[in-house]
Amino acid sequence: MKIAIGADHAGFLLKEKLRDELRAEGHEVVDAGTTSTESVDYPDFAEKVSEQVVSGAVDKGILVCSSGVGMSIAANKINGIRAALGTSEDEVGYVRRHNDANILAIGANYTDESTARKMTEVFLHTAFEGGRHARRVAKIEALEKSQKGQSS
Repeated sequence: MKIAIGADHAGFLLKEKLRDELRAEGHEVVDAGTTSTESVDYPDFAEKVSEQVVSGAVDKGILVCSSGVGMSIAANKINGIRAALGTSEDEVGYVRRHNDANILAIGANYTDESTARKMTEVFLHTAFEGGRHARRVAKIEALEKSQKGQSS
């Protein structure tokens, strides 16, 4: 699987560990940065990963910041992104099965490495159920299109 991963300074160390683990498992990983713990602006990295996902260049994205919330808010501003903050394996399973989330956001200040790795595995290996959930995801996409039309 091809995965884009990005982080701000607060998520840098966890991103590095997740990236290396994903590569060791045989995934192709596109590292969108950052490259250190020096202060940066998280929306820049949310945009880079989101653009990779919506363009189809990668299958899924992972974003890491201090809480995960800022990254998920920024990513969800991009049409076609369904970014979800992950706080547990169970929750991540739901956002994949029911919401077809295509980006997982992780809060480095609240998630240990082991939990982040487990949530990442669930995110990557849980299929979207479709059915009634597909109808709901289609309604989300319709909202995006209506908002895009209003901003023109």
